[in-house]
Amino acid sequence: MTQTTRPNPLRDPMDRRIPRIAGPCALVMFGVTGDLATKKLMPAIYDLANRGLLPPGFALVGFARRDWATEDFAEVVHNAVKANARTPFREEVWKQLSEGIRFVAGELDDDAAFDRLKQTIQELDEARGTGGNHAFYLSIPPGLFPAVVGQLRSHGMSETTTSSWSRVVIEKPFGHDLRSAQELNEVVSTAFPSSSVFRIDHYLGKETVQNLLALRFANQMFEPVWNNNYVDHVQITMAEDIGIGGRAGYFDGIGAARDVIQNHLLQLLALTAMEEPTSFEARQLRAEKQKVLAAARPPERLDLYTARGRYAAAWAGGEKVGGYLDEPRIPPDSTTETYAAIRVDIDNRRWAGVPFYLRTGKRMPRRVTEIALGFKQAPHLPFAKTDTAELGYNALVLRIQPDEGVTLRFGAKVPGTQMEIREVNMDFAYGGSFTESSPEAYERLILDVLLGDPPLFPQHEEVELSWQILDPILDYWASLGTPPEDYEAGTWGPASADEMLARDGFAWRRP
Repeated sequence: MTQTTRPNPLRDPMDRRIPRIAGPCALVMFGVTGDLATKKLMPAIYDLANRGLLPPGFALVGFARRDWATEDFAEVVHNAVKANARTPFREEVWKQLSEGIRFVAGELDDDAAFDRLKQTIQELDEARGTGGNHAFYLSIPPGLFPAVVGQLRSHGMSETTTSSWSRVVIEKPFGHDLRSAQELNEVVSTAFPSSSVFRIDHYLGKETVQNLLALRFANQMFEPVWNNNYVDHVQITMAEDIGIGGRAGYFDGIGAARDVIQNHLLQLLALTAMEEPTSFEARQLRAEKQKVLAAARPPERLDLYTARGRYAAAWAGGEKVGGYLDEPRIPPDSTTETYAAIRVDIDNRRWAGVPFYLRTGKRMPRRVTEIALGFKQAPHLPFAKTDTAELGYNALVLRIQPDEGVTLRFGAKVPGTQMEIREVNMDFAYGGSFTESSPEAYERLILDVLLGDPPLFPQHEEVELSWQILDPILDYWASLGTPPEDYEAGTWGPASADEMLARDGFAWRRP
């Protein structure tokens, strides 16, 4: 009797449990002297190599106006890795990675420098076998994008062939309003097709953001109540306990709404509110996010359902800290907000009547990012009011940072002879349930760029839809001609933000 051999699922190339390894390629990084490169990007590249997810034929090319030799740049990368890498430093991994490191010195308007860059990556194609596969990471201010993209196009480095690829990675912000976002897209599209453009939103690479998809669509218990029949409001929060630090040159004039709400928080809203995709392929996932963003709208009463604030000097975290206007290089007449809160309504069958509240702020009591779904009260409570005096609303909270996990909050009886209902938490923490540590967001996203896997990267349609939601709010704030409302550092924001939710009978969570 012939025995049938069952296929081994671990050998299935479509099995997404198997780590995917990038093919031979070169990553060209502009802006290698910035904090993002040294604190996040270079360590993430090393961590990928340390985990065996980069091929032997990988190269890293730095481009900057510093008068460095390749050895100098290699030392910068080495120091950044030693200081900031997530995984242990191993000399054999570093040796293999360092053999593919190169540096090109030059200005962004220097044609000769881009000639040298092209020659360098062509030499790497031969010496390291990178095969003409090149990714260009623009870790530079958006105002410099046109110069770099134009140089890459004119020097023939943006071309994709049947046997090789060329991709560009863009860091936020993706413009400062709808019009500038459209202009930026036009500039980039002159050199790269949309399938070769990867817009980095590092929040979408975080483990808990991806777990949101698993929570919703892999568990039958949640999806039936994920709608306006059971949910009465949603809060999405990104709070930081620090000030602007050394980012004054970037932050002033941009503000909290452009910096966080337009990209991070509206992307989290889209993932929370979208319909189930037919698959997690990029086209299907993006289609569902775009539908939700197209149905989302700012509040009709911008005066009642938006709030902006600016942190003022106070005691925070056990120390006296200055206000926003006390920060170096901030002009005394600045009207930039460090706190922003808005209500967003979604006009579709699933979410009609459910307000989504988005807030972000600096100098908050603690650093936290979370998505909280608040559920409606039971239609009939056979309890006296005194029985449930300490019972709030049921909530499902997805903690994105810093302690990644999920909390379910519900009412339970307090032990004793009396009837008393009190809130309790059922908690899942990544650190307590899995031995594997979560990779840094940039590890996942850089690997996806090199693999050409785009589901976690917003396309220009999503970016433009987000600006259509935020632009009317920014225009309204600008028309007021008044500075943002002050709030003390170390508190949860201005009083107007609390009043915004109180009008609808809700209150902000205090994580």
